[in-house]
Amino acid sequence: MVSLDEPVAGLRMELGGVPEGSPVAGELMLESVAEGVFVTGRISSRIELTCARCLRAFERDIDVEVADLFAHGAEIGDESYPLDPGGSLDPEPMVRDAVLLALPFTPLCRPECLGLCERCGGDRNLGECTCTEPLGDPRWAGLERLSN
Repeated sequence: MVSLDEPVAGLRMELGGVPEGSPVAGELMLESVAEGVFVTGRISSRIELTCARCLRAFERDIDVEVADLFAHGAEIGDESYPLDPGGSLDPEPMVRDAVLLALPFTPLCRPECLGLCERCGGDRNLGECTCTEPLGDPRWAGLERLSN
């Protein structure tokens, strides 16, 4: 069993990720197999995200299960990770892949988030918008007359 508790660079995407310098923790089991070393376990970290609806920053814990092979003769781009000729392995690429794949595609601060007003950009979670600006592009006004 190997313990992991250190920062891993490059764990951010457009709407969030692990803050730079924040640790990723985990317990990994290393098993020798004919092809190389099979690594299993769980990794976790605190992530910072931006809500896709209201654009507010929020934090959440992430917990990811990993099960990957570090193989002799593997190259970058293969299904397994490379194991160096001396038999040592670098878990950082596996951790990076697992965490980035676990990040939500459209993070929401909460499932019932109302988002922003499409007219004025006000946060609808704080109350209903009272803007009176008409919705729509005036260049399409001619089409509205055709439907009447």
